[in-house]
Amino acid sequence: MTGINLNKKLWRIPQRGMVRGVCAGIAQYLDVPVKLVRILAVLSIFFGLALITFVAYIILSFMLDPMPDSLAFGEQQPDSGELLDAVERELATGEQRLRDMERYVTSDTFTLRSRFRQL
Repeated sequence: MTGINLNKKLWRIPQRGMVRGVCAGIAQYLDVPVKLVRILAVLSIFFGLALITFVAYIILSFMLDPMPDSLAFGEQQPDSGELLDAVERELATGEQRLRDMERYVTSDTFTLRSRFRQL
């Protein structure tokens, strides 16, 4: 299988765009240079597809979500495996704390302190 990433999302990238970032988003999604997408858009206008190109650009500029700044400037987002590992660690830590509390509550020390407080 080739290097196709099925988890990609098509964004508008206004941080790297000339107008609204649609060409930059398409270029990133297709892993091609932004200049190539812009040249194809301009050529399509000159070869009789001006109306289709403008309508598609306008529709995409309103339909596509803008890319968050954290993604646009290279901050790496954790993948699903990393998130699941983090959740699993948190749950294990919470479970251990719960076991420690249960052990204390059912201990003789807790019972003795509880009875002294009642006096």
